[in-house]
Amino acid sequence: MYEPIRSKSVHSTMAGPDDFPHRSREEELDIQLAGHLAALLTVTDELRVTAPSADLDTAAERLTQEITRLRGGRTPARATTSTRGREPDATALHRKAHALAGRALVVAASRADTAAAILAAERMDAHTAALKPRPLASSAH
Repeated sequence: MYEPIRSKSVHSTMAGPDDFPHRSREEELDIQLAGHLAALLTVTDELRVTAPSADLDTAAERLTQEITRLRGGRTPARATTSTRGREPDATALHRKAHALAGRALVVAASRADTAAAILAAERMDAHTAALKPRPLASSAH
């Protein structure tokens, strides 16, 4: 009833199964975790310009160390940010950093990377604290 197909399907590839590199699940998670931490580092650098603090400086250094470790010794590219133009909204940056740290925490946990998980959790806590409204100091006369 049907005539057999005489040529290869246009949907098959010319490459064999061993013609391209494969990455393990761990390698993929390393890449994903390094990406989340690099994004967090970028936002941390933006916050350092907006509201400089020793905590943010320390966080940036620790993030750089973790990214370098995950990338096999390659240090992350750092964006140079300035306050020219529109002033970044610190609240929005803290929210973004909190979300990025949360994503990094999920990947670090699935990868069983304790050091990265602790760093991500600490950054989440720091950004949560930064988002809490500060009580107004009462002035007693």
